[in-house]
Amino acid sequence: MSKKQEIITIARGIIHSKGYQATSISDILNAASIGKGQFYHYFTSKYDLGLAVVEDLVQDLDQQLIKEIFQSKEEAKKRLNKMLDWNLASHTETKSKLGCAVGNLAIEMSEHDETFRVKIKEFFNKWISEVAASLTEMVEENQLDPTINCTKSAQAIVAMIEGGILLMKNQQDIEILATVMDIIRKQYHLI
Repeated sequence: MSKKQEIITIARGIIHSKGYQATSISDILNAASIGKGQFYHYFTSKYDLGLAVVEDLVQDLDQQLIKEIFQSKEEAKKRLNKMLDWNLASHTETKSKLGCAVGNLAIEMSEHDETFRVKIKEFFNKWISEVAASLTEMVEENQLDPTINCTKSAQAIVAMIEGGILLMKNQQDIEILATVMDIIRKQYHLI
């Protein structure tokens, strides 16, 4: 891992736990054991680093969620179940219940910075599009009601997941997210 990537990874963890605005350059310098000169060699500002963190985060999510799950050759129902399992597992493993890194940034930064908002929106749109395509496939295979609006249902599913993560974070209770996943599975005949 390059030093620049190491700084991005460390900053990503700090921003996930503290939020972008509450994270200072000093926090990053201390955690990465670097000086200001090295920081400014790679990044022009905290903002520049913040955008690099968003890019890195979106790239990871794109790989894990979009490419590995949705672009697999598996049937739609299995892809949707894997998406739910992946979301639940990723939050169960952390045990700190910090919430969704991209969701946290969306809540914190969307009304304050257009560049952050657009980058995060692009990821959510891609995720919604993949869910909608899977639901459409299920409709075509007579596994779902043909009158379902797949795009609106996909938006609702992503919103339920992100809302479940938000409540889980607030209540510090992973069972809230597990319940949301169960409801999605039942509502969309994924069991």
